[in-house]
Amino acid sequence: MGDALSDAEEKLLRTTVKGLSRAIILWLLSRRKMCGYEIIKEIYNLTDLKFTSGVIYPILYELEEKGLIKGEWTSKGRRNIKYYSITKNGLDILENLRALFSKPLRQIIENFIFDEDERNLP
Repeated sequence: MGDALSDAEEKLLRTTVKGLSRAIILWLLSRRKMCGYEIIKEIYNLTDLKFTSGVIYPILYELEEKGLIKGEWTSKGRRNIKYYSITKNGLDILENLRALFSKPLRQIIENFIFDEDERNLP
């Protein structure tokens, strides 16, 4: 991504991904338990945008406080690492989000992503 985008374009992308970060985190945790560092790496792999721990950890704490995820401390050598997993309430919210995105919003997103020529290909 880097040099190809203007600062304004990168800011718009970053803001959009940040707005979806709670949904992305719930989706990631529905796949497997992860620590905060792994979540940051996965978001980068998905979006090419780097988010700091100062952005991600407050979201994790918020989701945990709301009962959508839970954290469990695990010892790895001399370090304690908190692994997060999605709760039943988190799965319910994720399903509601999936239903929302499968409705007309999906068509809006497809129209946004693909230009007219790409949509009409066989």
